[in-house]
Amino acid sequence: MTSYHLRSASPAKTRSDVVVVGAVQSGKDVRLAPGAEDVAEAYGRKLRPMLSTLGFGAKPGEVAKVPTAGVISSPLLVLVGLGEDPGPVAVRRAAGSAARAISNASSVALALPADSPELVRAVIEGYELGSYTFTTYKRKRAAESQGANTVSLLTPIARQQAAVSASEEALLVADAVREARDWVNLPPADLRPPDFAEAVAAAAKKLGRGAKVKVTVLDEKRLADLGCGGILAVGEGSSAPPRLVELVYDPADAVGHVALVGKGITYDSGGLSIKPASGMTTMKSDMAGAAAVVQATFAIARLGLPLKISAFAPMAENMVSGSAMRPGDVVTHYGGTTSEVLNTDAEGRLILADALVRATELVPDAILDVATLTGHMVIALGDKVAGVLGSDEVVGGVLAAGEAAGEGLWPMPIPEAMVERIKSSKIADLLQHDGNRWGGGLFAAAYLREFTAGLPWAHLDIAGTAFNSGGPYGHITSGGTGFGVATLVDYARSLVVNAG
Repeated sequence: MTSYHLRSASPAKTRSDVVVVGAVQSGKDVRLAPGAEDVAEAYGRKLRPMLSTLGFGAKPGEVAKVPTAGVISSPLLVLVGLGEDPGPVAVRRAAGSAARAISNASSVALALPADSPELVRAVIEGYELGSYTFTTYKRKRAAESQGANTVSLLTPIARQQAAVSASEEALLVADAVREARDWVNLPPADLRPPDFAEAVAAAAKKLGRGAKVKVTVLDEKRLADLGCGGILAVGEGSSAPPRLVELVYDPADAVGHVALVGKGITYDSGGLSIKPASGMTTMKSDMAGAAAVVQATFAIARLGLPLKISAFAPMAENMVSGSAMRPGDVVTHYGGTTSEVLNTDAEGRLILADALVRATELVPDAILDVATLTGHMVIALGDKVAGVLGSDEVVGGVLAAGEAAGEGLWPMPIPEAMVERIKSSKIADLLQHDGNRWGGGLFAAAYLREFTAGLPWAHLDIAGTAFNSGGPYGHITSGGTGFGVATLVDYARSLVVNAG
């Protein structure tokens, strides 16, 4: 297990196996970033021609390895590009890129820009998340996946309590993101709804003292008694029954109350509205919203934030069978609202509806739901930015939290025309899907809003950002990304600060 330390040592004199420094673009030139002044001085006039020979342009995420030959005390210098702006976003991504470039090193010193608590946090989170690997199913686990034994962050504010706190909190949040990634990366046969519910309950027991989170698991019988028709309908086609996991973190000094709701479709075949084969390959990640909500709750509890959190994770497996939900069925949700189902591959909104109504009964200050909900949002925003829709004040808070957390979010509207569309069913209160290709992500958000009882609310559509099917970049590794965990934690932080 890697241990992290803050030090005020010189990067040129440290005897770590590897020293990592940042480089920034300055016009057509490249210069070393703040934190690496001693290294630049040690190389002197040799630095610029060396960078030119390497072809190193300091582009974001660009990495170069340089044997130092005694110019500095460490035998290996790793240069990582920050682009033009060495701010928290660039630094977090650079630290992640550096983590993957380093192998067979027992000790690493990070001399990236870190002269503020925000930058300290960015470096620690970036390095810890960039070094993430998922090797559970590898017969031979790569030695380099174990990472360095010791990572030292070289910072001039090493002895300041704000920096120490930022480092400790960064590790807690990064650990929650890594746990969310683990759940998302598990094969769907190994994380069906009952398994997922058990995993959440088991994780809650390991939180330790002072981080008490009460977990209640509602099985299919209890869901039927409550009338949670959306969750039950989606789970009808699977031999693994659905679950609703409810979590409560309720500190005695709470200054507010937030409800979190996360979509937990452990596998999505599309049901009878079956997906093409190519569309199913990453559908084990359709529970990423639930993973994010649960791990964010755990992180908030471990941080000891004085904010009550009520979290809801509806879980189901959307499969094809003789008992599966059919297009044309009418579902009665918890609370009595009915929905006409026209597409069984738009199942996420059905399970979220039940959970949202459960959340409204607690009358929290705000409700946030997180879901891999629509391909329409991916078409609109790509695979590195999530959409945020809902009440203006909550959306604004979520956007600010995402910026602090280094997660890409963009506000999207819910036009009035969408209300007409979701209420166009001739036989039920609401229409779950209308087949119109245009604005599907906005339609889904308008549908969810019907179950929020007019409370302050925001919907995060993370369909594009929850799973990285390509190669790693920055602190984002291949597979599950854990997107949303850090944003939810920062949103909670902001409410506490504003309440103070």
